[in-house]
Amino acid sequence: MVLTLADIDRAAAVALLARFDLELVEVEPGEAIPGSYWGDAEAGIIGSRVYARDDTPLHSLLHEAGHLMVMPPARRAGVHTDAADTQRDEDAVCYLQLLLAEALPGFGRERAFADMDAWGYTFRLGSAQAWFESDAEDAAAHLAALPHLEGRLPAFPAAERRAA
Repeated sequence: MVLTLADIDRAAAVALLARFDLELVEVEPGEAIPGSYWGDAEAGIIGSRVYARDDTPLHSLLHEAGHLMVMPPARRAGVHTDAADTQRDEDAVCYLQLLLAEALPGFGRERAFADMDAWGYTFRLGSAQAWFESDAEDAAAHLAALPHLEGRLPAFPAAERRAA
């Protein structure tokens, strides 16, 4: 079973999204989630808002928010449901959601790896962790090169190893 919004302190999720000028909009239990690409309990995006219910998986919340973070802010206003990103952007979003998992107490990167694999994310190396640790250099480089994210991103793992 994957961790959901109900499993963490919402204030942490609200604060994380606010760092990127995004708003978390909570949807009532049982209601359809506006802007959800996948339906069911999966997070939705419309403009600068990320929609989620208590049963929304945290990996979904971070992934959809990541789409809005990766795209240039001027593009956000027109987004509804489908971020229509490039494959490079999609890879950067997956990398970013794993970085941001550390900002949610009770979630973290290790749990994000497991939850992404359980949900069905597919990577050439067979798992989210193997991809992140051994095959995501292009995603990390693309993410680091986005000027609108300068100064907003957490440390990348390579920087964490150099600092140790």
